[in-house]
Order: sequence, then structure tokens, then C-alpha cells
Amino acid sequence: MKALLLQHRQIFLFIVAGALSAVVEIGSFKTLSVYLPQFLPQETNFHGVHFPLSNVLSTSCGIITNYFLSIWFVFERGKHSKNKEFAYFMVVSFFSTILSLLFFQLFFRFVFKNHFDAGFFVFSQEILSKIAAILLVSILNYSVKKRLILNG
Repeated sequence: MKALLLQHRQIFLFIVAGALSAVVEIGSFKTLSVYLPQFLPQETNFHGVHFPLSNVLSTSCGIITNYFLSIWFVFERGKHSKNKEFAYFMVVSFFSTILSLLFFQLFFRFVFKNHFDAGFFVFSQEILSKIAAILLVSILNYSVKKRLILNG
């Protein structure tokens, strides 16, 4: 029973850490996707890829936030040294970034064609696509990081 409670506690903390990281990622994406095109006009559509720099930079901000929240609150230190653990975390995060960018493009082009008005806030096509990509990739991240990198 105690192990079951501990497992649910960890999942809850992972969700909280993920939500805080997502806020950082979405906030930085929104900021970058508004201001970067003023300096780099191709940012909105670089050879068919929408907001590539905004996506990669904001995902990096989210990853770094998630790393520190994960080691401080969610997982115990892993079976590896701190440097090796960080390197593994970054390798997994690199692939997660590629997946996130891919999912963002798919959602942006094919799923979210219009904005969504929630009454109190309007979610743009870009933000909806970013949120959906984050949710999809976080499921993979939890499994891989828990099993391969950090002790769970």
C-alpha cells in the first residue's frame, strides 16, 4: 500500500513539475513567437517549418526547468554520476525536442486550423499546437526518464 501511495505521489509531483515546466515553455514560446519574427521574418515559416527557433528555444527552457524540478522534487538521484545523469537527461531531451517540433508541425498544419475562444482567454493556433505537443511528449518523457535515468 505504501509503495502504491508513493507511486501516485511521484506521478502527482511529476504532473506538477511538468505543468510548471509547460508554463515556462509556453510563456517563452509565446514571447519568442511574437518578438523573433520582428528580427527574423522567416521565423513564421522557414521552408515550411513554422516557428522553428521559437520552438527549440522555448523547449530548451522547459527542459532545463523540468530537469531541476525533477531532481529536486520528483525523482531520487539515479544510478549514474551527476554529470552522466545530466548528459543522459539532455540526450533524451534532445530527442524529445525533435519529437515536440514534429508534433507541433503536425498539429499546426492539420489539427488546429483556428484559434479557440475559451471565453476568458483566446488560444491561438500556435499555442494550441504547442500545448498538444507538450502533452504528447511528456508521457514519453516520464517513462524514459523514470526507467533509464533517474530512480523512481
